[in-house]
Amino acid sequence: MEEARTALVAPGKPIDRVSEGESHGPGLYAVHAAPVTWEELRLGERPDDRPLYLGKAEKSFASRDVHGHFGKRSLGSQSPTGGSTLRRSLAALLAARRGYRGVPRNPTKPGHFSNFGLSVEDDKDLSMWMADHLRLTLWPHDDGHLDDLETRVLRSLEPPLNLAKVKTHWQRPVRSARKTLAQQAKTWTA
Repeated sequence: MEEARTALVAPGKPIDRVSEGESHGPGLYAVHAAPVTWEELRLGERPDDRPLYLGKAEKSFASRDVHGHFGKRSLGSQSPTGGSTLRRSLAALLAARRGYRGVPRNPTKPGHFSNFGLSVEDDKDLSMWMADHLRLTLWPHDDGHLDDLETRVLRSLEPPLNLAKVKTHWQRPVRSARKTLAQQAKTWTA
């Protein structure tokens, strides 16, 4: 676990600098931000070098993280934010500053409002904001025990945007902000 933890507190690199070769295969990943971004997200002062978010890619970093979280994967009529807990948390925390409003993740089949999406324009804006403000650290690992390892590293680092497998003082405000956008999605009309 210590090897993963050490690798994942490294500041990472901009998403557009993650090479195709780096993004294949399974492993753990961490999303980082500068102290000023922590403040913009209303998370307070960054306490140390912990990431904002940590997760696992069971098959490939490219399919889950680079493309999914950072909004580069084509989902047809679905909002990329609706398929990413990281994006939903960021959208909720940035909503007041950037004017985001929750919509159903699939406006053609509204439902599952806790997995709210954003409008096409807001999704594009969030993707650009993420590319400008966030950094990605990848830790390739292929021994088939990622779930247990992820849990142990999460409990060690306590990233503020993770809402499962770890308890932090940030969870209440993050969940509250997400609830607001989920309610907007529930009352959304075309």
